[in-house]
Amino acid sequence: MAHGSGIEWTESTWNPVTGCTKISPGCKYCYAERMAERLQAMGQDNYRDGFQLTLQPHMLELPLRWKRPQTIFVNSMSDLFHKDVPVTYIQQVFDVMRRAHWHRFQVLTKRSDRLAEIDAKLSWAPNIWMGVSVESDQYRTRIDDLRLTCSRTKFLSLEPLLGPLTNLDLRNIDWVIVGGESGPKARPMDAAWAIDLRDQCRRAGVPFFFKQWGGKNKKQAGRLLDGRTWDQMPGDRVQRSSAQPQKQVFLAVVS
Repeated sequence: MAHGSGIEWTESTWNPVTGCTKISPGCKYCYAERMAERLQAMGQDNYRDGFQLTLQPHMLELPLRWKRPQTIFVNSMSDLFHKDVPVTYIQQVFDVMRRAHWHRFQVLTKRSDRLAEIDAKLSWAPNIWMGVSVESDQYRTRIDDLRLTCSRTKFLSLEPLLGPLTNLDLRNIDWVIVGGESGPKARPMDAAWAIDLRDQCRRAGVPFFFKQWGGKNKKQAGRLLDGRTWDQMPGDRVQRSSAQPQKQVFLAVVS
């Protein structure tokens, strides 16, 4: 069976690698670390080492057994481009994605420097979407690394959004996801940051997906932005807006 996911922008998850290490402020309250510790306590064999980085070769061919086409988030519990994941293993993961051509795979990394370094060694296919996480202005260079890759569909996960990201270069970017942090120690996201990113996407004609406000109770906070949901996906037609943003007053959302 597919590992169904509650993540709003995907359908299932597949974890040929588990565990990770923190590299930037967005990792501080990692949801995957909390989940791995719970799964370890429950006796789940793949998490017997908790959140220590672990290759899971027995999981490699799992998507080939899923016959219903679906969108699959790769390594929701790790980072495929972690320095301790061998290039040969990453190539095996890409080979499975290429062979499972009826699925759409979403790969997301904070380690864009390694992604750029080994890009030419990977067998890209149209069904492999590549994204980078950017939580604050300090890490926008990850977008430039992504733009140089051979992936057909490139996307940004601006989550957890910890500060404004103004005047982004969205050339050759096919999708933008925005969301606030969730969990017991969630840091608040200012509404102005999210609305500005929505407006940047509209001006650039890039599909925009607003995942959540987050907070301690993300379900209560919801995912409405300007009174509606934003669930645009790669390939959706987005009407460009040339209007300049108007000055408004926004309140930070804290749940």
